[in-house]
Amino acid sequence: MNRDNPCPGARAIPIASDLDIVEARTAARTVAACMGFEGADLVVIATAVSEIARNIVAYAKQGEMVLSAVQMNSRRGLQVVVRDQGPGIADVSQAMQDGYSTSQGLGLGLPGSRRLMDEFRIETKIGHGTTVTMRKWLP
Repeated sequence: MNRDNPCPGARAIPIASDLDIVEARTAARTVAACMGFEGADLVVIATAVSEIARNIVAYAKQGEMVLSAVQMNSRRGLQVVVRDQGPGIADVSQAMQDGYSTSQGLGLGLPGSRRLMDEFRIETKIGHGTTVTMRKWLP
């Protein structure tokens, strides 16, 4: 960090346990606050990150989350890319429906995160893993 750019650059967080979920959530809040996000947006970002990280621990066992600042024209925002090399998602459209869960969960992780963030993309391949890319733009 320096005075001209007090926010950290891209930050990678390994995800393999409940403690890592907490670390990812805290890091996302810290980076987002440094970028200028406030109040409810900080809660929204932390919640979306937590839900996706929880899916890694539950289904893929381990993965990685990368937080970074993005800019598109005059818009600035936070990008969260979450990757794992787990089993992949057999039916993405079904997994994106509220209430669908292959575990004992509420089935709100993926669809809930999609609603919370401004942009949401999921790429998955059976036997090779899943990548979720989410963006939240500064107001």
